Amino acid sequence: MDTETGAGRGTGADAGAEHPVGGGAGATAPVRAAAVAAAGGLAAAAALHAVWTRSPWPLSSPAELAEVVVGTGEDGLPSAAATAAVAGLLAAAAGLVLAGARPDSALGRARLVRAGLWTVCAVLAARGLGGLAVSGLDLQQAPARYTAMDLRLYSPLCLGLSFLTGYVAARTRGGGRPLKALRRAATGRAGEERR
Repeated sequence: MDTETGAGRGTGADAGAEHPVGGGAGATAPVRAAAVAAAGGLAAAAALHAVWTRSPWPLSSPAELAEVVVGTGEDGLPSAAATAAVAGLLAAAAGLVLAGARPDSALGRARLVRAGLWTVCAVLAARGLGGLAVSGLDLQQAPARYTAMDLRLYSPLCLGLSFLTGYVAARTRGGGRPLKALRRAATGRAGEERR
């Protein structure tokens, strides 16, 4: 009897394929690595937006920041307050990913955290796919530098972060029991009912 799932052990390649690693975190090493990568990317984006509330760094001027990052003229730059709000949302998203990667904790199991993970995943996917469509099909009047950066960096980065966040959300649902363990438990229960 499998003490983790309450079902008989499976046979074949998937039997015991998932092994939670270390400290009772409830997440496998790949899940923790994905969470750290996603949270790191989101935190870096948050820090950059926080810098932009005061400075155009690493670009040379507000006009260049508007052209390369926002895709508008300088008069189209968001206000410092709006940029700070984006920085806050990105930082909160990074925190959600780290919390969600610990489903054995009360915070990691919270419905708000679980819903937040999927929301972050969906928003990043929408930004990434929308950016590829709009910039790839040249659907807006944006500077060439912005379009190039959107296709090479901004949209692919959003899609990558979306994938990592979705991976963390999918692999930690069910209170930290891996998906394969949940499938084995369901299959085992169905077999017992047939008997």
